[in-house]
Amino acid sequence: MGLFDQILNAIDNPNQQASSNQLGNIIGAVEQLSGNQGVDAGTTQLAMSVLGGYVRSALQDVRSQSGEAQAQQVVNQFSGTNPNPQAVQSLFGAGQLTQIIADIAQRTGLNNTTVQAMIPVLVPILLNLLQTGGNAQNNPAQGQNPVLNTFLDADGDGDVDITDAMSMASRFLNQRS
Repeated sequence: MGLFDQILNAIDNPNQQASSNQLGNIIGAVEQLSGNQGVDAGTTQLAMSVLGGYVRSALQDVRSQSGEAQAQQVVNQFSGTNPNPQAVQSLFGAGQLTQIIADIAQRTGLNNTTVQAMIPVLVPILLNLLQTGGNAQNNPAQGQNPVLNTFLDADGDGDVDITDAMSMASRFLNQRS
């Protein structure tokens, strides 16, 4: 089951955190970031997708070293729709961040300065998207997060389906209104 399917299931499950409102806030934050940076939404979503591969790898490391509950705790602690440099620091070292910025810039055509400004906003947004599958009582010990697990257990082909999930979420929300 794909990432967006898991998010839809979470919206329909009262025991999980996801809501149409949360999804709308995530999409709104991406659109606002695009506008603030003068970047089209498709390029921002591509940047999110590339960044998602690095977030996946970092969270997989957390999960393998400290367990699923700790990976969920990182998601819970740092998810949001506002810039959060601590979210970036919790996942990436300075050297790795330089590599991530260069990779996103190369793959999107954006300059390094723009990418560097976007990352502290995109990381919490990505974590917010992953948090949608969390337990509604915000207690990671009370059950697994199928959205996070789907994200972390993806096939590792380098293609993070964040872009697909975001565009499907936009269509989903437009159909509901």
